Amino acid sequence: MIILFTSLLIFSPDNLVNAKSTEPKEIKPYAEDWYVTPEDIIRDIIFPVIDKRVIKEYGGKEASGFGWQQQRIVNIVYNNNHSYDISLRIQVPDSKNNPFEYTEDLVKVRVSPSCDSPKIGCSHGYKVEVLDYQHQ
Repeated sequence: MIILFTSLLIFSPDNLVNAKSTEPKEIKPYAEDWYVTPEDIIRDIIFPVIDKRVIKEYGGKEASGFGWQQQRIVNIVYNNNHSYDISLRIQVPDSKNNPFEYTEDLVKVRVSPSCDSPKIGCSHGYKVEVLDYQHQ
């Protein structure tokens, strides 16, 4: 009788179905000792679009997309349509495959945050686009 009762408790469907995973109650930062600047945030937003454009500018060479790096943000302009134009200098590996040779380009990107507000008069979705790409 005890064996039957114990096996019913162990294999009851209710215990197997209601198994729950424990999720953290709060989201913790990845590393508490990291220092993140507004420039880092801007970089995370615009880098995927610049990756695609760099590959397009340099003839579809994947190495150019993986090897480019940001030098600095040159200018940020707030537009009256509630978007931002961000100009930045980037370094792209030299096409001759020299290990430490880079060319410097200037990229202008428009970031349009999602906005639907009658208060400030804007109605557009989130979009990031390259406006201008100049080889230096």
